[in-house]
Amino acid sequence: MIGTSSISHFSSRPNIAVVGGGVIGLGIGWRLAAAGCRVDIFERGEAGRGASHAAAGMLAAGVEVEPGEEGMLPLNRRSQALWPEFAAELKDLTGVDVELRTDGTMVIALTGDDVGRLRFQFDLQQRLGLPHEWLSGTEARRREPCLHPGTAAAIFASGDHQVENRKLVQALRIAFERVGGHLHEHAEVREIRIENGQATGLKSGPDGRSHDADVVILAAGAWSRGIAGLPDAVRPPVRPVKGQMAALRMDPREPLLRHVLWTPGVYLIPRRDGRLLIGATVEECGFDDRLTAGGVMSLLEGAWRALPGVEELPIDELWVGFRPGSRDDAPILGPCALEGLVLATGHHRNGILQTPVTADGVAHLVLTGEIPDIIRPFGIDRFTRKRTAGLQ
Repeated sequence: MIGTSSISHFSSRPNIAVVGGGVIGLGIGWRLAAAGCRVDIFERGEAGRGASHAAAGMLAAGVEVEPGEEGMLPLNRRSQALWPEFAAELKDLTGVDVELRTDGTMVIALTGDDVGRLRFQFDLQQRLGLPHEWLSGTEARRREPCLHPGTAAAIFASGDHQVENRKLVQALRIAFERVGGHLHEHAEVREIRIENGQATGLKSGPDGRSHDADVVILAAGAWSRGIAGLPDAVRPPVRPVKGQMAALRMDPREPLLRHVLWTPGVYLIPRRDGRLLIGATVEECGFDDRLTAGGVMSLLEGAWRALPGVEELPIDELWVGFRPGSRDDAPILGPCALEGLVLATGHHRNGILQTPVTADGVAHLVLTGEIPDIIRPFGIDRFTRKRTAGLQ
């Protein structure tokens, strides 16, 4: 692991420049400004209008675990455990309720083949010690009466929850500015400024205005790799992973669905205001932000197969977002070989879930020079280690 030599120890609170104003950048900025640092966040557009706005807000540390990704489970579960206090703290400071819902998450099987795949998933979760429950189709339909009558089985994860991610953006922005943070919108970072092998600030805006900083934090999501001025050795291997999503409008007094629901093709998230989110496609096509007939059709068909009543619901919204995917779909957190630069990007589909642990972990690193154990496995040097190991 890269040591802490790339983060200096300061006799007073350092000046911080954060590249990116999504939930990750805002969360880190809030923690550091609250600790007495001068913090400036630079956002290429409007704060929180990228992946943070497009997300579904699931806190699915349990049901999303997949073979090969078990190493990320401790990070996800730690962050999941932080969420109740994190949400309460935001509400106390800002008055904004981010709508943390603890109804749990259900994953259903509709066919015999689906049951086999679901059983494999459940066995993995059991080996990892996750307290999930196996449900018969009858029990699943009892808990969610509008499910397709042919629902064959389900997993119930009582600990997997959701928040309203757009309200989270609102709350984090207010919190950041309330503790003295400075937010610069429509101020695209043109270049990370490097002098004598150290990041000393950045240039932003159409005129390339220079801004000095003791520490630069790169939290630009899917755009992180394209920031100019970074040496190749510290340029994070992050790419955009396109996701198309839809929202339908339910009657909030008689919603079709009460739990977050994973089906064989899509997931569905009911909101308190009656919106029913359906997501999401996974497309490797760069920053193509066009909605497609095929993408929208796959969302609606997948939802209809599990919850037939959706065919009568009006469409409320369709949109596209770009997840920041790394080579192994895990976040890239911590210092790097460039003095004064800290990375906080590559969160892929877990950005909302991992917001509290990222904010706390990166803030601790900047303030103390120490890498918290929980984020230590996610440094950028892991990609170099893997390449080296492959040559041996």
